[in-house]
Amino acid sequence: MNTRKRLLRWASGIMCTLGAGHLSLLVTFAWADITGWAARGIWAAVPLALADGGSGADQTVESLRNEVTFWAGPGSFAVPLILLGCLIWHLAGRGVAVPAGIGWGLAAWCTLGGVLLVPSPYFAGTIAGALVIAAARTGGTSRTRGNRT
Repeated sequence: MNTRKRLLRWASGIMCTLGAGHLSLLVTFAWADITGWAARGIWAAVPLALADGGSGADQTVESLRNEVTFWAGPGSFAVPLILLGCLIWHLAGRGVAVPAGIGWGLAAWCTLGGVLLVPSPYFAGTIAGALVIAAARTGGTSRTRGNRT
């Protein structure tokens, strides 16, 4: 296994672990809220309250918990992080280079998130971003570059 592939596989493993860990912790701590969505209908996760003029003054603790559960779970970046990790794993297996900009964006987002939400595992995402950057800087040809003349 070459260096680029190894770096990208590690980065994708970190991303998938962070996303899956985030969702599994949500399921562990907010199981009652999630099963409540199934009982009331999935559209009840974050109900629209446009009829009252959008004041939000009459929100209950239960509705706020419901919204927090949604935005911490399926509405969070956990699912896209898992998808990005799977995409990078797939591209690494095919020998396709991942642009360094993806790594820079991931590193910046995770650094900012780690600073704003301390303590958190956001900084592990910074490592994944740095691995993507390092993989982009390693030498070697990819399938896309090898076909050009």
